Amino acid sequence: MPDALARPATAGGSAPPRPHVVVAVLAFSGIVVSLMQTLVIPIVGQLPQFLNASASDTAWAVTATLLAAAVATPVMGRLGDMYGKRRMLLLSMSMLVVGSVVAGLSDSLTPMIVGRALQGLASGVIPLGISILRDELPAERLGSATAMISASLGVGGALGLPAAALIADNFDWHALFWTSAALGVVALALVAALVPESEVRTGGRFDLPGAVGMAAGLMCLLLAISKGADWGWGSGTTLGLFAAAVVVLTAWGFLELRVTEPLVDLRVSARPQVLVTNAASVAIGFAMFSMSLVVPQLLQLPEQTGYGLGKSLLTAGLVMAPSGLVMMALAPVSALVSRARGPKVTLMTGALIVAAGYGPNVVLMAGAWHFVLASCVIGAGIGFCYGAMPALVMGAVPASETGSANSLNTLMRSLGTSVASAVAGVVLAQMTTRLGAFAVPSESAFRTVLALGSGAALVGFVVAAFVPRERPAGPGAPVVPVARGASGTAEASTADA
Repeated sequence: MPDALARPATAGGSAPPRPHVVVAVLAFSGIVVSLMQTLVIPIVGQLPQFLNASASDTAWAVTATLLAAAVATPVMGRLGDMYGKRRMLLLSMSMLVVGSVVAGLSDSLTPMIVGRALQGLASGVIPLGISILRDELPAERLGSATAMISASLGVGGALGLPAAALIADNFDWHALFWTSAALGVVALALVAALVPESEVRTGGRFDLPGAVGMAAGLMCLLLAISKGADWGWGSGTTLGLFAAAVVVLTAWGFLELRVTEPLVDLRVSARPQVLVTNAASVAIGFAMFSMSLVVPQLLQLPEQTGYGLGKSLLTAGLVMAPSGLVMMALAPVSALVSRARGPKVTLMTGALIVAAGYGPNVVLMAGAWHFVLASCVIGAGIGFCYGAMPALVMGAVPASETGSANSLNTLMRSLGTSVASAVAGVVLAQMTTRLGAFAVPSESAFRTVLALGSGAALVGFVVAAFVPRERPAGPGAPVVPVARGASGTAEASTADA
C-alpha cells in the first residue's frame, strides 16, 4: 500500500494520539451498526401480531432498513469528504439512536418503519470509519486497522442473531430497540470523545440532483430485488421497477459525468482497480450471505423432515456466532498478507477460502458442528476479502475521495447480499417438500443455495484476478495528508502518478 494512503508515524511530527483507541472505537461503532441487520429476525414472524398489521406490511420493517442504507451509504460518504468524516459519523450514530428510540416506542406499523429506516441511515458508519483511519493513522498501522473495521460488518451480523434471540426470548420485544439505543449512545459518546476530525476535505457544493437520482434508481432496483418474490418476478410492478432502475441510473450516470462536483466521481470509480474490486465485491457479498440464509433455516426445521435439526433460533444464532469472531481474529492476518503480497492476492485467497468453506456443507448437513466448521471457514475467507477490498479501493483514489469511494464499495457488497436473498428466496420457494399440511424447502434446495454461494465466491476469485497492479492515486489528485506539524495542522502534498 502506498505511503500516500496515510500519515507516516514520523514525518514532521509524532503519530496521531492513541491509534489503538481510535481503531477500537470505530470497530465497536461498526459492530453496533451492523447489528441492525439481524436485530428483528427473531421477531419477524410475530411482528404482524405485535403491530396489528399483515405479514406483507410488516416485512417493510426489514425492507425499509435496506433501502435507507442503500441511499445513505454513498451520500454520507460524499458528505464526509466535503464537511468532515467525524461529523458525519456522529450524525449517523445519532440517527441510529433516534431510530432505535422511535422503534422502541412503537406499537403500530408506521413508527416501526420510520424507526427502522432511521436505523438504516446509520449504515455509512463503516466506510466513514475506514476513511478516518486513512487520514489519521500512521501508514504501518493502516492495513490491519482497515481490515478490522471492514470485518466489523460481518462480525455484527454474526453476533447479532444470538444476542437478539436471547433478548427476544427473555424480555418484551421492545427491549431489542432499547438495547440498540443504549449501544448507540455509548458509541456516539466514544466517537465524540476519542475520534479526531480529519482535516482532509474537498469542500464545494453538495450534488443534490445526483443524490436524488441515485436514491431513486437504487430504491427501484432494490425494491424489485427484495420484493420480487412476493409480487411475482413477472408482474408489472417488478418489471416496471427494474426498467425504471435502468432508465434512472443511466440518466444519473450521464448527469454525474457532466457535473463539476458529482456525488460519485464516475471517472474515479471507472479506474480499473476500483471498478474490478467493486465487481468482485458484489460476488463476495452474495457468497457471504448465502450461508446466513441457509444455516438458520436448516437448524430450525423439524427433525421429521429428515434433514432439519429441530434447534431453537438461539441455538442457530450461536452456531453462526463463531464465524464473526473468526473474521475479527483474522483481520491482522489479512493485513499481513496484503503487506507481503498485495491486497489483490489477499482478495483472491479469501474468495478461494469461502468457496472451499461451502464444500463440506454441500455434503455434510447432519450435525450442528458441521455448520460451525463451514461457517468458520467461510468467515475466515470473508475476513480476508473484507480486509482487502478497502485497501484496493484506497490504493486507487485520492484521499479527498476516500469516503465516497469506500461507501460505494460497501454499497456493492450490500447489493450482492440483496441479490443473494432474492435468488435464495426463489430457490427455496420453488424446490419444496411436504411436511404435513405445509410445504418446506427441500434438502436439495438448501444444497443448491450452498452451491450457488460457492460458485459466487469462485466468480469473485476470477473477477479479482483482473484487478490491475496497485498504482498511486494519479496526477492532479487533490491534496493528500502526509504529516502533522507541531501546531497540529495537517501538512499536505499532491499524489503523483
